[in-house]
Amino acid sequence: MNNKVILVLIDGLAWQVAHDCMGYLQGLREAGRASLYRMDCELPALSRPLYECVLTGVRPVDSGVVHNDVTRLSTEESIFHLARKAGATTAAAAYHWISELYNRSPYDAVRDRFTDDESLPIQHGVFYHADSYPDDHLFIDGEILRRRHDPDFLLIHPMNTDDAGHRHGLESSQYRNAARRADNFLSAHLPTWIEQGYQVLVTSDHGMNKDHTHRGVLPEERQVPLFIFGKHFSHDPGAAPRQLELCGVIAELLGVSHEKIWNKKLLAA
Repeated sequence: MNNKVILVLIDGLAWQVAHDCMGYLQGLREAGRASLYRMDCELPALSRPLYECVLTGVRPVDSGVVHNDVTRLSTEESIFHLARKAGATTAAAAYHWISELYNRSPYDAVRDRFTDDESLPIQHGVFYHADSYPDDHLFIDGEILRRRHDPDFLLIHPMNTDDAGHRHGLESSQYRNAARRADNFLSAHLPTWIEQGYQVLVTSDHGMNKDHTHRGVLPEERQVPLFIFGKHFSHDPGAAPRQLELCGVIAELLGVSHEKIWNKKLLAA
């Protein structure tokens, strides 16, 4: 395969809230243009460890990124590294921890917020460092990167759902409405991406609990959605993807060499 891929990682989006509140994505699923799977995130159910898990296919207990205060470059080979090794172009509109994991650590906002450097794993980036950075701005940042640089792999990583969960908790209207807003913002961009042939994955790092946080093994903390869009996915309801397999699946879609685990049932033959 040799496809362009967009990964949308909606921070802190619990499975049930995604299932119940994201009407546009569910509408595409009902129309046969998307599939939705439920996955368990790896442990601990924390952001930086799970960014590393999704983007490298390595468990937190193996990567050593086991809490949010591990501030260093990743020691694993990420999807950004794999893409660059194959000569593909990479970009990310994402929280600054992504920059710290794969480009430069520690993050320096003046140096790193706007990144254009062909030598880095993430060549083109718009990084933010406030959890309240508006999701609509972030999706526009991602779309600007897409139009300006035509990346083979683009990560878009909004934070407002997680921020609302920490402020108001799993069962709050604020948390659910943040997910609904993300669904609305996606409705402005997904039709173009799909029309132009992108393979798109929309997922989350972890969920949220009633205590306004996440870390453990409760279903609402661990269960996350995976929506997929594109003709190179099988849309097999029995595919049963795992979070650890996403890096390898994206590598397969990009057509880059890798040794990551991946889910063959998730992709079309």
